[in-house]
Amino acid sequence: MKLPKKTNRFCPFCKKRTEQKIDLVSTGHKRGTLTWGSMTRAKLRHLHGMGNKPKGGSKPAIKSWKRKSKTTTRKVLIYTCSVCKKSKHAKKSWRVSKIMIGEK
Repeated sequence: MKLPKKTNRFCPFCKKRTEQKIDLVSTGHKRGTLTWGSMTRAKLRHLHGMGNKPKGGSKPAIKSWKRKSKTTTRKVLIYTCSVCKKSKHAKKSWRVSKIMIGEK
């Protein structure tokens, strides 16, 4: 998806249409402490075994490649006003593989 570097849109802080710079919000780092099939998560749920199987049963923890179902991620845009320098998130995020800002 190709977007321009700057666009004219309504600024809710200035209460008028201004030129705004488009940026991409970073997704942050993935926190892998309590993954879906981890033993620590099972222990927090107080799952002490299935039948005579200790430590959460006979099923192994689900692998990361098995868990992933989506091929794209949600990209959120942030608009920065050139007049008041305040930023505003876009109302809607797009599920795209890549956004190129400054191509249009």
